[in-house]
Amino acid sequence: MNRIYINTKEQKSTINRNIYGHFAEHLGRCIYNGIFVGDDSTIPNEKGMRKDVVEALRNIKIPVLRWPGGCFADEYHWKDGIGEKASRKKMVNTHWGGVVEDNSFGTHEFMELCRQLHCEPYINGNVGSGTVQEMSEWVEYLTFDGVSPMAELREKNGKKDAWRVKYWGVGNENWGCGGNMRPEFYADVYRQFATYIRNYGENKIYKIACGAPDFNYDWTDKVMQIAAKHMDALTLHYYTFVAEGDFWEKKLSATDFDEPTYYKTLHKAMKMDEIITKHAEIMSKYDPTHRVGIIVDEWGTWFAVEPGTNPGFLYQQNTMRDAMVAGLTLNIFNQHSNRVEMANLAQTVNVLQAVILTEGDKMVLTPTYHVFDLFKHHHDAKLVHSYTETTQIGGDFVVPNVQASASVDENGVLTATLVNPSVSAPAPVELLLTGIEGKNATGRILTGAMQDYNDFDKTDNVKILPFNGITLSQAKAELTLPPCSVVEVRVST
Repeated sequence: MNRIYINTKEQKSTINRNIYGHFAEHLGRCIYNGIFVGDDSTIPNEKGMRKDVVEALRNIKIPVLRWPGGCFADEYHWKDGIGEKASRKKMVNTHWGGVVEDNSFGTHEFMELCRQLHCEPYINGNVGSGTVQEMSEWVEYLTFDGVSPMAELREKNGKKDAWRVKYWGVGNENWGCGGNMRPEFYADVYRQFATYIRNYGENKIYKIACGAPDFNYDWTDKVMQIAAKHMDALTLHYYTFVAEGDFWEKKLSATDFDEPTYYKTLHKAMKMDEIITKHAEIMSKYDPTHRVGIIVDEWGTWFAVEPGTNPGFLYQQNTMRDAMVAGLTLNIFNQHSNRVEMANLAQTVNVLQAVILTEGDKMVLTPTYHVFDLFKHHHDAKLVHSYTETTQIGGDFVVPNVQASASVDENGVLTATLVNPSVSAPAPVELLLTGIEGKNATGRILTGAMQDYNDFDKTDNVKILPFNGITLSQAKAELTLPPCSVVEVRVST
């Protein structure tokens, strides 16, 4: 029997809704034909944004969206993407597919998208090939309500009043595609750029420094040592991948995999817990009060692209294996919500571990999308103490048989999200509750075979269903998790 002990009296950190954030880069068909189709498209849209995609993202309460990259951010010059579309500069997207970027989706379009989504914008500025002046003027263009050249330019382009923009990234992956910098050099550059990111009026910028990839603890140490007092948060990137060799070697299929590869993938995903813990320990040396947050603004699976597609577009299918990675990872983020203030799945539509796939006027919600739906009641809820007694499965690549996190919302409703990653074995579970006298328990479930996915012919092959197998008695709830499943349990008094 697997037992999960939950004490709602022992409330911990608030689970920031931004942990459930997303990322949209100018990469493949994420922006163009995924989110943005233009005003004159026959696909139903509002100001160029696909209505079906916007509606779907609003359903999972998307809290924050990161843009324009990614590696693309450090070659993006924002003034190329404003003004009349016909006169905007065209460029070659050298990072992703070598296609022409016509800049028809720029600052105004992104802010309109965030308005439709009711989400916070997170803008990543150009450090790798940009200038301090360029970034400073972008902040001014967006947020200054006064007399200045940038405010005048914004009004000329159709927006009299300034926007509110809180989250601002100063560069992306500057240890790699953002300039191949050493940590000491980047830390000094960050300090310079951050100095000129101004707060105008009531708009307060939350400054985000470029952090490390996965296990590069030296980067975190040096950047924190030199620049910690100038930042509000430090990023972290970690991708779950399986390949014949290292990260850039031949990646394996997103849909054609065996059981050992399945468990190897989940074992790698579980490394997120270790990575956050170790980076947080290093950060605490220079920030003992934990003022500086962690933002995992790129995470997710990275497999081989679908056969016949542009390898630079990173278009991959999304199976129940991806759903397991999402469930395990989001539970880890919840458990680290005292330090993790935001996370951004890579990427929103048609790229890597997308929550939505599109093809022409068709749209598919992936298994990962449904996991975000199951977890949305954690947004801004209070993490409560939970402890899981379980076994390990997976052979050489161990993962827990049951993994969970739990929170209580403002109405006192308990939400527990449970994952059974076993390919074939159901997992009986006892939820032992302290601090809540449950009178009603409801559940929802996502389950299927490890290779199951949705496509444009079978859009509902994998979907959320009601879960009615919960027995509630006094301070205990009993249920059995089917193999390869994610379950939301809600207990109210």
